[in-house]
Amino acid sequence: MPVKKVQGTRRYSAVAIAVSTGGVEALKRVLPPLPAGFPLPVLVVIHIAAASGDGLARLLDGMSKLHVKEADEGELAVAGTVYMAPPDYHMLVELDGGLALTFDPPVNFARPSADVLFESACASYGPALIGVVLTGAGSDGAMGLAHIGAAGGYTIVQDPDDALMDAMPCAALACRTPDSVVKLDALPALLQKLAAEVQP
Repeated sequence: MPVKKVQGTRRYSAVAIAVSTGGVEALKRVLPPLPAGFPLPVLVVIHIAAASGDGLARLLDGMSKLHVKEADEGELAVAGTVYMAPPDYHMLVELDGGLALTFDPPVNFARPSADVLFESACASYGPALIGVVLTGAGSDGAMGLAHIGAAGGYTIVQDPDDALMDAMPCAALACRTPDSVVKLDALPALLQKLAAEVQP
């Protein structure tokens, strides 16, 4: 006997964001507009110096309605919280939705690596994942975003003309046509719209 779908189930379960050069200012424009009741966890990889500590997370937490923190090993990603990969550690999502931190070698010259986050989050959330690539140098996140798209997730790339550094958005666009190409200031509204969608 087929299982009956529960009406009203959210279509998406998490947001994963990749950002590098220009990322501090980008996150200042994306995270503070999100409401306190934002119903999804937000996972962020930003390439910053290993000695930076948790200063950026604390800065963004003070500006945002959501709680912004560095991820802790083994904690469960829950709605209304932004989890940032600690400097110099990969952040992965386990199949049960828990977060894992590793000191494995850099991927695409980056640790933390957005590709590592995207691919592990895709394995956990499948088509219920929203992937976002913002401003940055290099190509980190491009292959991971293509992986999310191939799995049926929703993919977003910042308009390269709107990015402080367009290499990461251009690399993502070269790998796969995303569902949306947006200017940074339009991203919070798009994320809220997607977070409100329910299963058809």
